Amino acid sequence: MNTLSSLLTYSADGQLGILMSALAGIAAALAVALAMTVYLRMSYRMIYVTWREVVRHGIAALAALVLFAFAAYDMRHAALAYLGLNPSKPAVEFEIRMPREMLTAVSDAQVELHTDRNQTLALVGGVREVPDGRALLRGAVALNHRTADRVLVVNLPGKGTFEFRLRLPAEPHRAEQFGPWHLADRIASPLAGSVAPQDAYTIRYRVL
Repeated sequence: MNTLSSLLTYSADGQLGILMSALAGIAAALAVALAMTVYLRMSYRMIYVTWREVVRHGIAALAALVLFAFAAYDMRHAALAYLGLNPSKPAVEFEIRMPREMLTAVSDAQVELHTDRNQTLALVGGVREVPDGRALLRGAVALNHRTADRVLVVNLPGKGTFEFRLRLPAEPHRAEQFGPWHLADRIASPLAGSVAPQDAYTIRYRVL
């Protein structure tokens, strides 16, 4: 994932991840103790060991490996959650093109993802001017719920409100490349009455 995705907010999932990391640490300690016990008993009784003991020690060693695997897997997820990354939930990275005169309002922009189940505040990664003279706003937002009803709402103080419907299924697949550009679905701008030229505002996005 890139820098934008690493900015996704740390939520209750992160707190749960910390709790799970503690359990993973306990599991790792038990695994070490179990593995050492098996090793010591095998080394002291190698000459007199029976096939039943081999089976028993093999099962113990397998249990130790399982505990190690659980600890490694869970501690990784806990670390990602602490950093604000939730590998189990996708996120959308977006780029929005708009007229250059909007640059002055972007620093105060608020971007939200509205669904039929919740509203999530997006993180704005910055804005820059592109070669064609327009401004390009970049950001990212987490997809916390399974729904196909998703609208990205961009509020630029003094400039207007711009809505972009995300054309994604309820369970979107991750993509390496951005999709095609789409026009704004609804614009309410005081600069041009109730409707501003839609072709001046476009969005493209990809699922992380």
